[in-house]
Amino acid sequence: MRDAKTQQLQIRLTAAEKAAIQRAAARAGMDMSAWVLARLLPQRSRPFLALSQALAGAGADERRYLLAELNDFLSGLAPRELVDAVAERPTQALDAYLANYLAAMVETAAHRVGAEPPAWTAEIAPLDEPVFGTPLRGLRLHLLLNAPPPFRRRNIFVDSSIGDRV
Repeated sequence: MRDAKTQQLQIRLTAAEKAAIQRAAARAGMDMSAWVLARLLPQRSRPFLALSQALAGAGADERRYLLAELNDFLSGLAPRELVDAVAERPTQALDAYLANYLAAMVETAAHRVGAEPPAWTAEIAPLDEPVFGTPLRGLRLHLLLNAPPPFRRRNIFVDSSIGDRV
């Protein structure tokens, strides 16, 4: 059972700071209070689960930003923090592509810090058909050769992943 919230904290900030918090909370699929509390009193799995949930309901344009935010979150974790953050499988339904992309991001992050990926990532079946990170056919060979192994195993061919920016 959760503790009842019986106290209130008020902070003063600029309109720009409040707008930035509102945008970040909306991207994470959280209200402002939950987003601020998650940052101040982190339970490492909260941001991962919130971003995963937001992905489920996001449009194509918003997904890029959410995946970038997830990238930033995962790449900033130490080994133990990463293990704790991704231990719980997201419960919302993701399409096959997003489920595989999310699992590949987690597997890549785990590899980079020398941690074992959570068992739930192995339960996600790879895509039947390859998906390329660009519609340009001339770049496909490059993507086939350079996609990180967890993405390749899942039939996703991209040029960057956890910790990388393009």
